[in-house]
Amino acid sequence: MEDAERVKMRAAETEKMGAADGTEKTAAAEDKAYIHWLYQAAGFNSRGFLRSLASLGTPREIYQMTVSGVLSGKLSARFQKKAERMLEFSRGYDVPGAYGRMRERGIFLVAEGERQYPARLKRISDPPYVLYCAGQLPQEEKKAVALIGARDCTEYGRYMAGQFSAAFARAGVQVISGMARGIDGIGQTAALKEGGYSLGVLGCGVDICYPRENQELYEMLLASGGVCSEYPPGTGPRGILFPPRNRIISGLSDAVLVVEAREKSGTLITVDMALEQGREVYALPGRATDPLSGGCNRLIGQGAGLVSSPEEILGELLEEPQRNGGRRKKGAQGSLIFLEGVQGQLWEILDFNPLPVQELQRRYEERYGKAIAFPILYKELLELCTDGYAGQVGGGHFMRTMKT
Repeated sequence: MEDAERVKMRAAETEKMGAADGTEKTAAAEDKAYIHWLYQAAGFNSRGFLRSLASLGTPREIYQMTVSGVLSGKLSARFQKKAERMLEFSRGYDVPGAYGRMRERGIFLVAEGERQYPARLKRISDPPYVLYCAGQLPQEEKKAVALIGARDCTEYGRYMAGQFSAAFARAGVQVISGMARGIDGIGQTAALKEGGYSLGVLGCGVDICYPRENQELYEMLLASGGVCSEYPPGTGPRGILFPPRNRIISGLSDAVLVVEAREKSGTLITVDMALEQGREVYALPGRATDPLSGGCNRLIGQGAGLVSSPEEILGELLEEPQRNGGRRKKGAQGSLIFLEGVQGQLWEILDFNPLPVQELQRRYEERYGKAIAFPILYKELLELCTDGYAGQVGGGHFMRTMKT
């Protein structure tokens, strides 16, 4: 099957999800056609104007008022010029045709109030009125981490972004980012290559790949993940559009990880928004002399969580402590798993990167203050592998996994 056809089918399946039950609804295609018209005609950066229009009726009713020339008489003086621009935009505009052509390209629209609209975004102070999407939106029941950082990253940043994202993917945690050059794109690519899910939140229309150098990633997202934007298709990238989209990146996430950032960085805009939204913020420390670690080190000094391995974030997202000293584990699908005794202790010291048995033995003895015989250690590790809580690599190396 051609890639374009696959994208269309996945978009259609996603749009069908969440048929009406209860107070939420799934808008009919005809209704969405008028929402699409209204969002463009009114201006996607005019939330106050959109709220004013919403008090007058449905998008279809507003369209009829616009083309009949009576809309301006129903609005306050400060909105008269906007009403005139709406009338100009609507002359000759084919409402169902424009929406139909967009759907034929595999792009669908989700509006506030619909069941498919991401629940996490409903809880932020300034949710987007509309999301345009291609591919699939994140699954609500799964955890999500926003992985962000510098565009001109170091080799250290490249390596760590890949390691963290791959570990998130293996644990069933979704990776949200902006598809930007550098840390964003590297992390999203690693997550997809590991078989995980990633969503790219764009500062342009979802039909535009920006930056062009991330064309391969863009196509991977369309095929195995998703892209979304609050800007209509055809909207080109402009500097003014990127800061607002950052609230969507953090809003769709349960936590935000900053891999590399300068002290004065656009990445820190996302951090500010995440904090306002009540999201946990983590940062990867770096050398004091490295400019690209300046922002991360400052964030840590201000109270962000210091992390050096993926398990530290995953431990917060997927684990709940138990009084008896064991750990109750949440698997990738949210199922609870309980490990006791030596196996629970070993699971704690395992990393999402493979470690030799000798290193695990050293870590165990250092952490728990007691020796563990090599045969017992090896036997317990193999049992963890059999049960799906650990993986064996190259015979003598073991890594943590999340049983699903």
